[in-house]
Amino acid sequence: MTHDDVQVWLDAYVDAWRTYDPAAIVSLFTEDATYAYHPWDEGGALVRGRDAIVANWLEEQDPPGSWEAQYRPLMVEGDRAVALGTTRYTDGETYLNLWVLRFGEGGRCAEFVEWYMVPPPEEA
Repeated sequence: MTHDDVQVWLDAYVDAWRTYDPAAIVSLFTEDATYAYHPWDEGGALVRGRDAIVANWLEEQDPPGSWEAQYRPLMVEGDRAVALGTTRYTDGETYLNLWVLRFGEGGRCAEFVEWYMVPPPEEA
């Protein structure tokens, strides 16, 4: 994987998130992929398998136009990448994200681990 390859994947991820198109979500992940919403997940929030990831995405959808996101690769080495991003919701919520990714066949993600932080409120 190159930085450009990872950026293409990140852009496709954001597009799939925006549309919640199951085919677009499927195209992002390997069949046996894992998706962890937190780095410590091993049970409850660790989603195993592409079909389970698609179902999980479709369970709770962000309303159209309620957010914007920008992600970019920070480091890429072999089949692993680290990406940084920010998601801003129209209600004022902001999340700073660090994603640790491992890619498998065809440039699909085989392992996704999300670290997100909520920045402190701005001082008046």
